[in-house]
Amino acid sequence: MTALEQLKQFTTIVVDSSDLEAVEKFRPIDATTNPSLITAAASIPENRALIEDAIAMAKSENYEDDELVERAIDILTVKFGVEILKYIDGRVSTEVDASLSYDTEATIQKAYDLINLYKHFGIDTNRVLIKIASTWQGIQAAKHLEQNGIHCNLTLLFGLHQAQACADAKVTLISPFVGRILDWYKKAENKDSYPIEQDPGVNSVKTIYTYYKQNGIQTQVMGASFRSTTQVLALAGSDLLTIAPNLLDQLSQDEQNVTAQLTVEQAQQADKIDRGNLDQATFQNELEHDLMAFQLLQGGIDGFIKARDQLHQVLRESYGLANIHA
Repeated sequence: MTALEQLKQFTTIVVDSSDLEAVEKFRPIDATTNPSLITAAASIPENRALIEDAIAMAKSENYEDDELVERAIDILTVKFGVEILKYIDGRVSTEVDASLSYDTEATIQKAYDLINLYKHFGIDTNRVLIKIASTWQGIQAAKHLEQNGIHCNLTLLFGLHQAQACADAKVTLISPFVGRILDWYKKAENKDSYPIEQDPGVNSVKTIYTYYKQNGIQTQVMGASFRSTTQVLALAGSDLLTIAPNLLDQLSQDEQNVTAQLTVEQAQQADKIDRGNLDQATFQNELEHDLMAFQLLQGGIDGFIKARDQLHQVLRESYGLANIHA
């Protein structure tokens, strides 16, 4: 039995890709996308028809200038989600425009826009997770959406304070990033590597998982942003793991023995993780005093904004929208 087959006994496997061939190949339960993945997928010639359909739909709705391109990007993002859902039985995560990460009301409105597009294409709301950056404002938007039947995936999560705020908001799941935390510490501490038991990204997720299970929190933990299969297997037992196709390939060819590294029983027996009440001021204070989380949250938001801008450029230059202002 391969490592991937064994891992599936402990954890729900999610493919982290907008590559429809990869989704079809691995047939995961769920799939996640982000602006970088959508932008990459848009450069694949086989997806040209999807892009042209998205632009045509935006034009038919009488959007003009930059609003036309923005609407086309939203439609395209949802259309990729719709295509992905043809190959999976579960849910697809679709990300809100990262430039709205510090605007609660705008995030809520964009989420409704995306959900209504999914409904237009005949997709049930329960098959969609709205993906939002784990800023305080984003988490409050998710709280509102969850209360109104729209399920959310809180991403760019790097610290326990973010995880606690998401739990308080009763979001459906969180995506704590493993690889980006490791990258940050390697640079900050000038190290080439860490033993897996000291991997700061892996240990961050373990701490969050333990805190959630000790406190009976229903929000699910989905480890994300992996750099190696070793990191993935170190979190076997997490509620979900979202994994890039290249690592899924490696796991599907690996026959090492895989055992659960995270269990509810172990979490409940571990030293108690106590947290006080968390309001916006406390959240911001903790974030600002956690240099890693602070830098990676903002860096992630900036990176997703850049990816969306790149897609904006592609649509303007390659699909007859060059006259649209940048």
